Amino acid sequence: MTLSQTFADFATGLTIDAIPERVRERARHLILDSVGTGLAAVGAPWAEASFAAAGDLGSGTAPVLGYGRTLAMRDAALMNGLVTHGLDYDDTHSRGIIHATVSAFPTALVAADKASASGADLLVAYVAAMEISTRVAAVGAGGFHGFGFHPTGLIGAFGSTLAAGRLLGLDAQQIAMAQGIVLSMAGGSLEFLDDGAWTKRLHPGWAASSALTAATLAKRGFVGPPAAYEGRFGLYALYLRDAAPALLARATEALGESWEIEAVSVKPLPACHMTHAAIDAAIALRTEYALTAADIAKVIVLVPEAVIPIVCEPIAPKRTPRTGYDAQFSIPYTVATALLTGKFTLDALDPAALSDSAVLDLATRVDYAIDPDSDYPKHFTGEVIVQTHDGRMLRHREAINRGASDRPLSNADIDAKYFENAARTVDAPRAAHIRAAVLDMDRHPASALGDVLAGATAPQGVSV
Repeated sequence: MTLSQTFADFATGLTIDAIPERVRERARHLILDSVGTGLAAVGAPWAEASFAAAGDLGSGTAPVLGYGRTLAMRDAALMNGLVTHGLDYDDTHSRGIIHATVSAFPTALVAADKASASGADLLVAYVAAMEISTRVAAVGAGGFHGFGFHPTGLIGAFGSTLAAGRLLGLDAQQIAMAQGIVLSMAGGSLEFLDDGAWTKRLHPGWAASSALTAATLAKRGFVGPPAAYEGRFGLYALYLRDAAPALLARATEALGESWEIEAVSVKPLPACHMTHAAIDAAIALRTEYALTAADIAKVIVLVPEAVIPIVCEPIAPKRTPRTGYDAQFSIPYTVATALLTGKFTLDALDPAALSDSAVLDLATRVDYAIDPDSDYPKHFTGEVIVQTHDGRMLRHREAINRGASDRPLSNADIDAKYFENAARTVDAPRAAHIRAAVLDMDRHPASALGDVLAGATAPQGVSV
C-alpha cells in the first residue's frame, strides 16, 4: 500500500471510542489554545486586510473566528488558519517542527459545519489530521526548513485533506486520491524571515483551503497521483531531495496506537519556539542576579545549529526588528527584552516596544554561537551567557524547553493562557462561554461551535 492509502484507511476507520479519553481531552485543549491565540489576533491589521480581501473573493455562511458567517468555506478556512497562527503563539510538534492545529482545526471546523456533522465528528477529524501531519513532518527531521520550506503550510495540507475528506463524505479511495491532488497545491516559503513580511500567517489557512479543494475535487472523481509521498516526484523527493527508509517509517510508526497529539508542545511565550529556551534562560539570569542594562557588557546565546538561519541570521536586522514578526524570530531582540524586563509577552511586539532604545541598545551586544550539546529537534535548547562589566561570567541553560512533551504545559496552564489571550478582545463572560463551547464540542452539533466562534467578538463591518 502507498502511504496515501494507509493514511486514508486510518482516517476513515478512526472512531471517537478508539481515541483514549486523555487524548481527546488534550485535543480539546489544543483547540482551545488555538482559539485563544486567534481571539487575540482579531482586529490586527493583517487580519483586517485578509478579511476584506476574502470578502472581495466571494461570500457564504461558513464560520470565521470573530468575524461572523459571511465567507465561503475555503475562504473561511483560510481566515481561521490566518488568525490562529498569525501571532505565532500556537502549538508546535517538535519532532516535525510543525504548527499542525492551525490547519487541522480550521479545516475540520468549516467542513463539519458544511456537512452538518456532529462535534464528535469534528473532533475525530481533527485528531486524524493531527496524527498524519505530525508524522509526515517528522520524516523531514527538520530538513524542510533547510530548503526554505515552512512545514506548517507544506505538510499541514496533507493532514488537513484527511480531515476534509472524512467530513465531506469521501471513501478511503477518494481520500487517497485527494492527497495526490493536494501535492500540487502544498507550499510555504520562508522568505518572510528576511523582512518580517506577512506571508507566513497565510500558510496554515492556505493549507486548509487547499485541503478542502482537493477533497472536493476527489469526491467528484478528479484523478490525482497515488504516490503523493514516496513517488518519484512526490513530497519527499521534491522538498527533501530524498528521505531515508528509516525516516520514512516514522510516517506510520504505531499509527492508531501511539498518539502524536501528546507530543505537541503548547507555547508559553509569543515567539518562535526556537527562541523560548533562550528567553527563559535570560529571565532566570535577570531574576537571580538582578541584572540591569548597565551591568551587561556582552551576551552570547548558544543555540542549535539548525535554527541559526531562522532566528539569528542575518544578524544586523535581527538586532533591529522592523515588525513584530521580525521580533518573534530574533534571538537578539527576544533575549534583550527578557534580560531588561524579566518577561516576554505580546506587548513586546507592539511598535512602542520595537522602538525601545534600551532594548535595541542591548540587542547590539547579543551574539550567538552553536550549542554543542543540543539534542534538537527533540528539544529547542538554549543557553545564555552574560559577561558583566565587572568581570563576572553568568550563565543559565534550558536543556528542555517549557511546553515540550517531557516538560508539558498542563491543561490548567492552557486555560490560563487562553483567558489571558481572549481578554484582549472579549469580556470575561464571553471568554468563559467560548471555552465551554470548545471543551464540550463533542456533545453538540459542530454548527453550534461554529456559531459561538463566529460571533465571538461581534464585529462591526470589517473592523472589530
